[in-house]
Amino acid sequence: MTNHKAINILIAEDDEEDRMLTKDALKESLLVNRVDFVENGEELMDYLNNKGPYSDKQKFPLPGLILLDLNMPKKDGREALKEIKSDALLKKIPVVVLTTSKAEEDILRTYDLGVNSFITKPVSFNEMVNVMKALGKYWLEIVELP
Repeated sequence: MTNHKAINILIAEDDEEDRMLTKDALKESLLVNRVDFVENGEELMDYLNNKGPYSDKQKFPLPGLILLDLNMPKKDGREALKEIKSDALLKKIPVVVLTTSKAEEDILRTYDLGVNSFITKPVSFNEMVNVMKALGKYWLEIVELP
């Protein structure tokens, strides 16, 4: 992939296998953007607000794109999404839900909360690579981000 913007990607995902799959799929799709992971909604909000272990703004800058799992411990993705989209500074960050859920209720609710895209996680590695390539092409090459 060429010409993509140097934005940081923050992925909120509690499942270790899914984190590894996503990281490997990003590498395979030739995305070279910085990628950080958090494991639950509380860590996500701490990262975005530079609190606790994420207090160093140089080390943990605001991401240009958030990939968000819905079903996480402590604070789920729906709650985190609501907080992000109600914060004047954070609401401009595009959020893409990447989840195992196919529930229409989740799709409708997350769009009501302001999600930018809703993607059901692919089952196979090759499908995940294709999703990451498409995400990279769309969010890092085509779209103009704030």
